[in-house]
Amino acid sequence: MNPYVLTALLSSLGLGTTLTFASSHWLLAWMGLEINTLAITPLMAQHHHPRAVEATTKYFLTQATAAAMILFASTTNAWVTGEWSINNLSTPIASTMFAAALALKIGLAPMHFWMPEVLQGLDLTTGLIMSTWQKLAPLALIVQVAQAVDPLLLTTLGVMSTLVGGWGGLNQTQLRKILAYSSIAHMGWMVVVIQYAPHLTMFALGTYIIMTSTAFLTLKMLLATKVSTLATAWSKNPVLASTAALVMLSLGGLPPLTGFIPKWMILEELTKQDLPIIATIMALAALVSLYFYLRMCYAMTLTISPNTTTSTAPWRTYTTQTSLLLTIFTVAALGLLPMTPTILVLTT
Repeated sequence: MNPYVLTALLSSLGLGTTLTFASSHWLLAWMGLEINTLAITPLMAQHHHPRAVEATTKYFLTQATAAAMILFASTTNAWVTGEWSINNLSTPIASTMFAAALALKIGLAPMHFWMPEVLQGLDLTTGLIMSTWQKLAPLALIVQVAQAVDPLLLTTLGVMSTLVGGWGGLNQTQLRKILAYSSIAHMGWMVVVIQYAPHLTMFALGTYIIMTSTAFLTLKMLLATKVSTLATAWSKNPVLASTAALVMLSLGGLPPLTGFIPKWMILEELTKQDLPIIATIMALAALVSLYFYLRMCYAMTLTISPNTTTSTAPWRTYTTQTSLLLTIFTVAALGLLPMTPTILVLTT
């Protein structure tokens, strides 16, 4: 892609998210979401592969539906209240529609069906943008309207997402689909606590972005898109394979890795709010998710490829990919647990 066009599209992505962050008016927030959608669409279709075009079409139709729902809900709210302020959301119908539309935007269950299919059709770099940056603007709106939405609805969306994210990834062989279901499960953890402790949602979002970025950059470095190809990771780069296995365990939420912190804090907050059953279901759903992370670890570290090749061994070939960003994200994804008290002080 032309570097000038790429710069314009990435700048538009930043502009759309910033506009949504800064707006207190529903029309401005909607405009920011639309700029985001229109900026990422050319990035998704840049390879001109039928699968990429199909994924782009699915994504565009889904986001257009969510944007139409947001417009309709904001119009309904303005009709009743007489103003377009985001903070003045007092109509139950409008608030429920907003929650459904934003859940569709970020891929919460049961509106999650588009996400694995779309992510499967993208390259790893664009998939990284869709799994991280594209979540920011809708989540910022959910944080603002969370107090006006029915708590039962948010809790149901969160619990369903963690369960679907765990069960959906069990039988997958494509790494991008596994990461899509991982994203659905993590979004569920964030939404279920958003009405009680929004700072924990922001904290969980930060750790999720770090861990998911590490996972995508690692797979890009290994040129792996299927679980079966992870068997060659050890011969390509033993150090990277070792850290990648730990990153997957961190995504699963195992101590003493970084991914354990948000789950621990969210379960503690749910217990404080006298919701032990919800906390138990969430913990059990995390165990289901852990299975497919462990399967990826097994493929990377405990299996070797059965194929014999006459070409140059992979570890002898030189790669032009930069590894500085991957190194920084890997260290953060594995070693932030001792910083928990400091992070909590900064986020509250």
